[in-house]
Amino acid sequence: MIFAAFPLADALGCVLAHSHRLPDRMLRKGLVLDEAAIAALRAAGRNEVIAARLEPGDVAENEAAVRLAAALGAPGLSPGRAGTGRVNLHAETAGLLRVDAARVDAVNLLHEALTVATLPDFSVVAARDMVATIKVIPFAVPGAVLSHVEAASQERGGGLSLHPFLPLKVGLALSELSGLKESVIEGTIAATRQRVTALGGSLLAPLTCPHEPDAIAAALRRMLGAGAELLLVAGASATVDRRDVGPEGVVRAGGEILHFGMPVDPGNLICIGRIGAVTALVLPGCARSPKPNGIDLVLHRVFAGLPVGPAEIMRMGVGGLLKDTDRPLPRAKAAAAPQPERKRPAVAAVVLAAGKSSRMAPYNKLLVTDRSGKPMVARVVDNILSSRARPIIVVTGHRDADIRAALANRPVTFVHAEDYASGLSASLKTGIAALPETAAAALVCLGDMPLVTGRMLDRVIDAWDPDEGRSIVVPTHQGRAGNPILWSRTYFADILGLDGDAGARALLRRHEEQVAEAEIGDDAVLRDFDTVDSLATLPSHLRPAEIG
Repeated sequence: MIFAAFPLADALGCVLAHSHRLPDRMLRKGLVLDEAAIAALRAAGRNEVIAARLEPGDVAENEAAVRLAAALGAPGLSPGRAGTGRVNLHAETAGLLRVDAARVDAVNLLHEALTVATLPDFSVVAARDMVATIKVIPFAVPGAVLSHVEAASQERGGGLSLHPFLPLKVGLALSELSGLKESVIEGTIAATRQRVTALGGSLLAPLTCPHEPDAIAAALRRMLGAGAELLLVAGASATVDRRDVGPEGVVRAGGEILHFGMPVDPGNLICIGRIGAVTALVLPGCARSPKPNGIDLVLHRVFAGLPVGPAEIMRMGVGGLLKDTDRPLPRAKAAAAPQPERKRPAVAAVVLAAGKSSRMAPYNKLLVTDRSGKPMVARVVDNILSSRARPIIVVTGHRDADIRAALANRPVTFVHAEDYASGLSASLKTGIAALPETAAAALVCLGDMPLVTGRMLDRVIDAWDPDEGRSIVVPTHQGRAGNPILWSRTYFADILGLDGDAGARALLRRHEEQVAEAEIGDDAVLRDFDTVDSLATLPSHLRPAEIG
């Protein structure tokens, strides 16, 4: 790749290195210069342009990122759309992410043009979580470099794998001693159920029994008979040896003990065993607490279908310090340090439902009902409720009371635009001003677009990433821009400065470099219904009976 200042006469086919704002258009960084772009630059008085020219064998940044993502990926990991040399990998389902650090390092060490960043090994991920990002730094990569990565991945694997959590049925046996408080047993059951259900499993009816090996063994056999696929024993007293009461109960039930102890704190005193093919865990005392501890590390692996034997347990020491151990005894009074939760930035929705609907006279477009009796605005809001957008702000104006009645009992917040008659911007500004500080972005939704589904809205939300320069997202269909548009909080002040009936689209040109497109395979994002004639084009089940 040649990076230089090229005379315009030599710039055809080069990749533009910096964006250029011209009187009649914006030429964005990364654009492959064609005759029209060069003519526009020349007309603007430019004589040369800083750009990159690909050489034979070079692979353009987006194609390179797509190929690298394919080489590193695995079943259960989906690549996002390539843009500016970046492709993100997302989990398709909840599970445990495995990362081969040596393979990832090998890619990052191969060439400065290739970068791969991942979550830590053994990360618990939810569906749609981003697990890795691939970024190609320059505008192109030598093809030989990519071919080397692809060949190595075919031979040794890509380096990433996702192990979906299994819906295991879990049995819990709790042994009792005289004086053990009922609240302790209840707390253990609650903490265990929380752990199990969070991983997609189900907890069978817990069994209590005396703190004796034979009683514990009988409880384990009963749970196996009930279909338990994982067995847990919570002893009334801490296990101090592999021949203690709890482990001995596993042995008398026909099982064996594989390992005692773990280099994780809290959680040192766990005992790992099995009865036939079913894993049996004698829990440490810290398992009574819902706070993160060593039992979580083991359960993650068991639910992911990964082996948990002596070798796996003894390798948990790095990262196994889960809390400050410089504490007074007894251990039972020491508090485990909670792990911070990863939260997605909140994307709110603003529904514009204040207009007079003059083009659909004598009907009000927002209140016209489909064949089931549902008003159009209710159909729109129900679609938004099925998306991830929260909170939902509904802006009212004309026929305020009727709009509120149409949306009765729905979890939305109403705000009234006093000056709604002055134009669309008045309603928009009212909605934006009502958003809470927690809203990092907002989808501006029109009340007359009932065909835009929650899944389409989520696709727009998924395309939003301010860190990657995608702080405004416009849904498109076959290259045509539609609605709703997603705006980052950065632009709320600009929106509050609008006036007239133009809405916020006037801002798109001003911030063109930050606009991303979310392609939707349906023309719903292009279709609003604001005339009587347009109602006749609705699907039959959404069409008002009087329209036919």
